[in-house]
Amino acid sequence: MNVFLVGEAATHREKLAARLSCDAHIIPLPREAAFSSEHDHRIAAGDVVVSLRFARQGNPPPFRLLHVPGAGLDGIDMASVPAAATICNVFEHEIPIAEYACLAMLEWQIRLRDLRARFSADAWSDLYRERPPHAELYGKTLLLVGLGRIGGAIATRARAFGMSVLGVDGHAHPPPGLVDRLYTPGDWEQALEPAHFVVISCPLTADTRGMFNTRTLARMRRDAVLINVSRAEIAREEDLYAALRDGVIGGAALDVWYRYPMGGEDHVAPSSRPFLDLPNVVATPHVSAWTTDLPWRRYGFIAANIDRLARGEALANVVRQGA
Repeated sequence: MNVFLVGEAATHREKLAARLSCDAHIIPLPREAAFSSEHDHRIAAGDVVVSLRFARQGNPPPFRLLHVPGAGLDGIDMASVPAAATICNVFEHEIPIAEYACLAMLEWQIRLRDLRARFSADAWSDLYRERPPHAELYGKTLLLVGLGRIGGAIATRARAFGMSVLGVDGHAHPPPGLVDRLYTPGDWEQALEPAHFVVISCPLTADTRGMFNTRTLARMRRDAVLINVSRAEIAREEDLYAALRDGVIGGAALDVWYRYPMGGEDHVAPSSRPFLDLPNVVATPHVSAWTTDLPWRRYGFIAANIDRLARGEALANVVRQGA
């Protein structure tokens, strides 16, 4: 069995090899292999492809398993994956993303960077005598749009800070005490009004694309902060930029973007609008889940699934069963 690691996945070859028990040959492929058929002749019916993205214009190679090394499937063209191939994903990212969301909220309230920038030996005496108060998370209201693994992990940590937690999800069944009120997709907009912080933690689907737009953003508090750790397109690009620029909402922490490089050499702007120039935006390059520990957990899970495949056992986290 060959296991093809495409693009970024290839950088974790040693982590996968360290956890695999079966006799598999691990082969790295360039980022372009997610969309190009140039390497398809090397992929056989019993092989595994590990990639965050996959699409083909013509006939795809006849592999056995497509393992997405993340939770999101919006980079996968399902119609391009051969019918006989099973598709699996992997989680584990809810831990660092929840920590990132809490950091974003804490930074917005306490402003450590600003405090440090104003602090010097010469300024110390005056700063101490006239030190400005900062805000707290305690007692503030958090709205989580999506109560899956990520939303649940954020809610647990927000509770520890003494926050009120609201949730929006049409399928979740959170444990008692995790959220103060659960809204459905049909009545979610009213939950925007009391929230000091709104975290987008739902997947990108036809229903969630553009759900944050001029109308819904206007229902948020003027001092509210939007934190997006899911997919940029859930917030309409032009509408979000205008709301931040014009002070319709207080600010945003944005970790996900509207444009991404597809190859190893191309350079693209993250957005068609200059979000990075806005003083009320904290912008990070899609790193909320990108910790030193996450790949070990994820590729340990992928290795276990490949071992199950080799033994003929049922796979975990099956998104689509092969025919």
